[in-house]
Amino acid sequence: MASSGSGGDKYRSFLTGEGEKNTKWRFGGPPNYDVVNKLFEEGRTKIWPPGSLEEKVQNLVKTWEMEMFHKASPDDFKTVDPKKLTLSLNGRKAQSLADVGKLGGGYNFFLQTALPENLRFYNPEDENLNSALVAFTTTFPRGFAVEVLQVFAGPPVIAYKFRHWGYMEGPFKGHAPTGEIVEFFGIGIMELDENEKIVKVEFYFDRGELLGGLMRGAILGSSGEEASATSCPFMRNTG
Repeated sequence: MASSGSGGDKYRSFLTGEGEKNTKWRFGGPPNYDVVNKLFEEGRTKIWPPGSLEEKVQNLVKTWEMEMFHKASPDDFKTVDPKKLTLSLNGRKAQSLADVGKLGGGYNFFLQTALPENLRFYNPEDENLNSALVAFTTTFPRGFAVEVLQVFAGPPVIAYKFRHWGYMEGPFKGHAPTGEIVEFFGIGIMELDENEKIVKVEFYFDRGELLGGLMRGAILGSSGEEASATSCPFMRNTG
């Protein structure tokens, strides 16, 4: 598993260094996690001992998320075998990286739904990679932190409980910011191969737990207010 502190960040590997000199970054360069690391350190509920299984799993999850959202080419991923990797959500059919790309990337994969279209507060089918990133980085300007709460097993099959959280300090889909914490909890299962590369990921959580928190704000009077807040073209402080 990825070790902490290697590659330019104390929680994520494979951000900088010789191994990343030819990496194609989605926004022109490696992301800076200083802001979300501060959010994480101030809001986490667990501090795992250095070198513990829990710390290693947490750093692996953070590094994997970084690669999924910020590396433009799967060939540059170090945490996974991109040719073997499959991902599934809440028991749905497993999908390849190419399939996830067709859905519009990570946020749209995580927010898949079978709800009728008229009941979808956030509809992944109407979003692409960039529009999804703009929506969530505008809503969570300090980032959306993740911590591992418990590790049930692993490796090679790692099962863990996680918590994601951020503060709604920007608008989302016509709803005004509340400044309140928005969080959700879930279970992740990662299978590693003999080379310690992730080849299978399963997630189980209630998307409504996240989206419900984003609907608390008052409905904005015009879409222009939201559009004016989403002008940043780089969106590097994510994750």
